[in-house]
Amino acid sequence: MPAQLVSIEVAPDLVDQVYRALLGAISSGELAPGERLTQEDIAQRLAVSRQPVLQALRLLKKDGFVHDAPGRGVLVAPLDPDWMRKVYQVRGALDVLAARLAAAERFRIDPKLMERGRRAARGRNVEAMIDADMAFHQVIYAASGNPLIAQSADQHWRHLRRAMGAVLQAEPQRESLWDEHEAIAAAIAAGDAGEAARLSEEHVARASEALGRRLAEQLARAASPASAPSSPSHPRTTQGDTA
Repeated sequence: MPAQLVSIEVAPDLVDQVYRALLGAISSGELAPGERLTQEDIAQRLAVSRQPVLQALRLLKKDGFVHDAPGRGVLVAPLDPDWMRKVYQVRGALDVLAARLAAAERFRIDPKLMERGRRAARGRNVEAMIDADMAFHQVIYAASGNPLIAQSADQHWRHLRRAMGAVLQAEPQRESLWDEHEAIAAAIAAGDAGEAARLSEEHVARASEALGRRLAEQLARAASPASAPSSPSHPRTTQGDTA
């Protein structure tokens, strides 16, 4: 007798599209920490039914991006500097391993990718800055030859992207970040695994420290009675490093 399977009422790709749209808005800061979200409002804004929104919110809750809100709906999860520090610790270990393995292959990163990053750093598009930054590290993950590195790092990058988006919401990224990327890329291309690992470790440590400091400053200002009431979730920052 054939197995009885429950029919699927919502197309998985639609749920994924809603999930990615919401995650992108949370990551960029468009949906701010503490902001209340309801199924009805999201469904209307995305022009979809409530069912895929419900499924997407369940996934976002499982991944730690939203929490249950008092009453109806959910709240965008707050940004926790201590949690981000822990995320950076894991991501740093993955970056060091990837750099070592990529250096063993003397992998050469496409100069166009580096130029794209520098061009983004000179602009004011936060999404473009973060996309270019992620692309650089993802290329090294792929070059390592170990697919488990990219798979493991992807989970952490989702949270890192969100924190980076909050910090860089108003200010451009410094180009010095791409000087560090250039040095890492050069060590990998030269086959110097030790130097590539050292530079990667230092790069992540500096990024973690800078991001944690600026994020803590933002949260302190947002909690202060002197904070501007019109935009407590998007305080201005000084120019910041990402990773």
